[in-house]
Amino acid sequence: MLRKYVVLLGTIAAIALPMASASAQTALKWAHVYETSEPFHTESVWAAEEIKKRTDGRYTIDVFPASQLGKEADINQGLTLGTVDIIISGSSFAAREFPPIGVTYFPFTFRDADHLLAYTKSDKYKELTGGYEEASGHHITATTYYGTRHTTSNRPIEKCADMQGLKIRVPDVPAYLAMPRACGANTAPIAFAEVYLALQQGTVEAQENPLTTIDAKKFYEVQKHIIL
Repeated sequence: MLRKYVVLLGTIAAIALPMASASAQTALKWAHVYETSEPFHTESVWAAEEIKKRTDGRYTIDVFPASQLGKEADINQGLTLGTVDIIISGSSFAAREFPPIGVTYFPFTFRDADHLLAYTKSDKYKELTGGYEEASGHHITATTYYGTRHTTSNRPIEKCADMQGLKIRVPDVPAYLAMPRACGANTAPIAFAEVYLALQQGTVEAQENPLTTIDAKKFYEVQKHIIL
């Protein structure tokens, strides 16, 4: 029986993995949407090598970065369909299987990174990850903090009202859509791999992501301002 694993991001990320007999060699696919220069990819490659080494070659893992196997929603679905075995995913997408696990992607839920990490060691976290596993059949192997999300834009933004009429790309999940809409922005849930081109062509004027992603995707080349 193969069991899928998820690595949740945050601000949470999750991984899903299969179980095979000790004598069989199992080839696995590990997918994520991040660029090859980002820590999520370099550490995924490291983990794949370590798993192969520590299982004496019983598991071999190919890592597919940069949305090669689909958008974040696609790779979450791929766990169920069996087209992928391990993923890194935001809790907002994992929440489609079990809504309570998405608590980490709602704004102002946690005071800071330490508060979030304390949650991942709590009984409530065990309860919610157990609920996700029961609902989806996938196992969350790790939860990590990837940084605060920052908005970049071609216009200065100092207060909520400055977003009135702003065309901003956000992930296609409820809380990410609700926040800018509450400030009067027009949201566009464009696929992650297409954001740079959308900014360059003026399809959208703004986007939001952690600093590591903003740097790796070179959004600074097509944006004038950032809110820190």
